[in-house]
Amino acid sequence: MPYNSVFKPDLFAGQTVIVTGGGSGIGRCIAHELAALGANVVITGRSIEKLNAVAEEIIEDGGKADRFAFDIRQEDAVAENIAKILAKHGTVSGLINNAGGQFLARLEDISQKGWETVVRTNLTGGFLVSRELVTQCMRESGGAIVNITADHAHSMPGLGHSGAARAGMENFTKTAALEWAHYGIRVNVVAPGYIATSGLQQYPVEHKKRIRRRQTFVPSRRLATEAEVSGAVVFLLSPAASFISGESLGVNGAVVTMTAEYAVPDHDRYPLYDGFHRSIQPDFLAEDFRFDDEE
Repeated sequence: MPYNSVFKPDLFAGQTVIVTGGGSGIGRCIAHELAALGANVVITGRSIEKLNAVAEEIIEDGGKADRFAFDIRQEDAVAENIAKILAKHGTVSGLINNAGGQFLARLEDISQKGWETVVRTNLTGGFLVSRELVTQCMRESGGAIVNITADHAHSMPGLGHSGAARAGMENFTKTAALEWAHYGIRVNVVAPGYIATSGLQQYPVEHKKRIRRRQTFVPSRRLATEAEVSGAVVFLLSPAASFISGESLGVNGAVVTMTAEYAVPDHDRYPLYDGFHRSIQPDFLAEDFRFDDEE
């Protein structure tokens, strides 16, 4: 079964699009959908093994994919690899800054090294990739950039380093949308809320339990799929969003509207869309899953 996208199959035919962090999770899904829509997808990340696996999936499905392994936090490596991508594939019309990462910790337990590592991953890296692509290509050709952040509208307890970096990326997006407008470059944000992605498997058991409980109190009464995030990204890259720049599109099932003054009645009225034919669901989100202490 191919990717079941809601967009027309040739939407990005003949275009090259870069997806950072394309070796797993949301980035993997985005890469698959873009390839299904005709794009020549270039995925990047630090693990060549993960990148190879995703590229092979896309090619097996009939799409076009290439991979470049480097650390987006290293300025020289970013400049060198963007140059290599452009030399091999020519003009790049789209960039999705999806690469990111964090670890669970309270603010008072985060060291300077830990804080700076997360900020470099979730903010500095996206800036470096964007800057190099703009100066080496998009300054002449124009294009669209979509930065993946997170639902940081109020706070992110336990992930304060990531929340600060994501908020910084949103402000970077607004500034870039203004400074690069005369180059014909649009820059926007997609801010996912609670997403059922394979990346959730890395968290400890207690946090997994909290994730399971979330779907019982958020307005949507469920978590989002990776494909629902990818669909927002595709829209912002598409011609339909040609007059949208400097904006943040939340994919959160109305969670940012929550207030102590109102409780949403229980329901199952949020239809679920999962067009990703190769999606990998976290095992602990299955209805019949039981943690060891629940058996």
